[in-house]
Amino acid sequence: MRIFRLCWWLPVLALLYCISSPAQSRAQTVRPEPARPLVLLALGDSLTAGYGLPQGSGFAERLEARLRAAGRDVRVVNAGVSGDTSAGGLARLDWLLSDPSGTPDAAVVELGANDALRGLDPARTKANLAAILDKLRAKGVRVLLAGMLAPPNMGPAYEKDFNGLYPALAREKGVELHPFFLDGVAGDRNLNQSDGIHPTEAGVERIVDRILPRVERLLDGAARRS
Repeated sequence: MRIFRLCWWLPVLALLYCISSPAQSRAQTVRPEPARPLVLLALGDSLTAGYGLPQGSGFAERLEARLRAAGRDVRVVNAGVSGDTSAGGLARLDWLLSDPSGTPDAAVVELGANDALRGLDPARTKANLAAILDKLRAKGVRVLLAGMLAPPNMGPAYEKDFNGLYPALAREKGVELHPFFLDGVAGDRNLNQSDGIHPTEAGVERIVDRILPRVERLLDGAARRS
């Protein structure tokens, strides 16, 4: 009789073990991984890099802070290099896009100021920026092109050719344009450092104020595609 009762309980014990096994418990506690933040590449020169400013006060850092304050899960990669031209930005773009952490979802391209300061051929600047936009588009990266204006001492002919290249590129490549990166800052001594070129902390805040709505639209489009 005892043997019979023991045999009757064996299937029941086996079933209970399967239900309460560690593997099953682990399976029940698995949670989906949280979505990663959107990655925004800020490709530019000293204006993006934060030249002459305290750490954390540059354009890329302040833009990220403002986006996060608005409830957006975004990481802004500061890819600004002081002194960089459009050719320099193009030369390092492949390296930036090969980051093992993955391709950025969107990019703000702010290049060309140093081209104008050096009097480089606007046609060459346009070709470099076009190649940058093409490389980003080939990787599925949405782009906001930040325009620049030539200094007036370069003369009206140069000014016309240089200033016109950004709207033309935006139309040709189908990207959104922020017409002038230094909008509301250029020429204001209270918003620029002593060199008259690079923005102060207050100047950076003004730049972020002006560009933020377009960056938010850019990220909305990137989120829909991800």
